[in-house]
Amino acid sequence: MSYRPAVARTDEARFGTDAFYASIGRAFVTMCAVIPILFLVEALDVALGPGTLDVAGGIIPHHLDGLDGVLFSPFLHAGWDHLYGNAVPLILVGTFALAGGARRFIWSTLTIMLISGLGVWFVGDPDTIVVGASGVIFGYLGLLFGRGFVERSWWNLGVAAFIGLLYWYQVYNILPTDRTVSWQGHLLGLVGGFVAAFLFRRR
Repeated sequence: MSYRPAVARTDEARFGTDAFYASIGRAFVTMCAVIPILFLVEALDVALGPGTLDVAGGIIPHHLDGLDGVLFSPFLHAGWDHLYGNAVPLILVGTFALAGGARRFIWSTLTIMLISGLGVWFVGDPDTIVVGASGVIFGYLGLLFGRGFVERSWWNLGVAAFIGLLYWYQVYNILPTDRTVSWQGHLLGLVGGFVAAFLFRRR
C-alpha cells in the first residue's frame, strides 16, 4: 500500500502530535546551523575590509549593479551588532516557518527575498546600500500570520502573535521612523510572507 507517506504528512501538520514536535526540533537544528554561516560571512567581510562585501553584494536601489543584492543582501550585515540583532529572531521565526515543510519553506523564502529585495530596489533611497536578513525575518513573520488565516491554523497565528509582541520594537520598524533602517524592506518582506502563505498553502 502507498498511503502511509500521505498520512504522515497530514499528521505532521497537526498541533500536538509527536510528528509535529519532531518537525519543530529538526527545523530548530537546521536554523541554528544557518547562523554560523552568517557569522562566517561577516568575519570574511571584516577580514577583507569592513563593508567590502556589503558594497559588492548589497542592494543599491535604482542601480543595475546593485540588483544582484536581491539574492545576496540577506546574507550580509552592516557589522556585528546588526548580525547579533537578527540572529535570534531569524532562528525563532525560521524554525516555525520551516516546520511547515522544507519544500514550502524554500519556495516561500525565495518569494520573500524577491518581493522584499526587488521592492527595495525599486522604491529605496538610491544613495544607500541595503543589507541584512531583516526583510526575510519579517517575511517569515508574515508567512506565519498568513498561514494562520489561509490554512486556519491557530498555532501559526499564536506563534506569530507571540513573536510579534516579543519583538514589538522591531515590528515598529515597518514604519519610516529611522533613516538608518530599511523600513521598505521590512514592510515588503511582511507582504512577501503573506503572498507566500497564499501561493504555497496546503491544499
